[in-house]
Amino acid sequence: MTLTQTIQPSVSVAAKSVLSVKNLESYYGPIMAIRGISLDVPEGQIVTVLGANGAGKTTLTQTISGLLRPRAGSISWSGVDVTRTAAHQRARAGIAHCQEGRKLFAGLTVAENLRLGAFGARRAEVESLADEMLELFPILGERAGQIATTMSGGQQQMLAIARALMSRPRLLLCDEVTLGLSPKVADEIYTALQRVAADGTALLLVEQDAERCLSASRRASVLERGRVVWQGPAAELDDATLVAAYLGDAPSA
Repeated sequence: MTLTQTIQPSVSVAAKSVLSVKNLESYYGPIMAIRGISLDVPEGQIVTVLGANGAGKTTLTQTISGLLRPRAGSISWSGVDVTRTAAHQRARAGIAHCQEGRKLFAGLTVAENLRLGAFGARRAEVESLADEMLELFPILGERAGQIATTMSGGQQQMLAIARALMSRPRLLLCDEVTLGLSPKVADEIYTALQRVAADGTALLLVEQDAERCLSASRRASVLERGRVVWQGPAAELDDATLVAAYLGDAPSA
């Protein structure tokens, strides 16, 4: 992966979708968490899913990565139906999931956490990948020997993203990666994510912070109570639609 210097979203309208979700429904026991969700993520583009806490955003990413089995609908990965494919097989196929809460390996150093992200790769490849991640997030190089969970929240989030990228994914799912972080650190993370997208990796961002992610994204979907209430080009999403969705007052899309 060659990290370019651009911080502009990848904007190829004709890009082929690597991920296609159709009429997805997922439950927790008898409770429906998401219903009828459809979206596409083109190669090398950033797509954002917005919504208030509890709107179904995390459920959507967990269903796409295979951590949660859907009751209905389909998930297509590069034209192949993976709706019933196990999570580890999706990861091997190129879907990486950076979950909310970072989930770093406690007691291990920054360098050790990074290496585990490329589990199974040859040593030379692991070192090359690690060098690329340290270029993307230079602070991780300075903290390489430090226990990962003793770093600041922003630095831990950078490590969580870098660890996910160590598998060379074609799609990176990011769940609330700037939650609780300072604006400065959030901007640094978004600059890095835009560099990743510019190099060809598709990103699906799940966020509550609308302004920052919309400025980086090509398309957006807004969820409210597990359903899509708006979908289209990110630049066309207006404040009134967002406010209505966050207050639970948006009409169905």
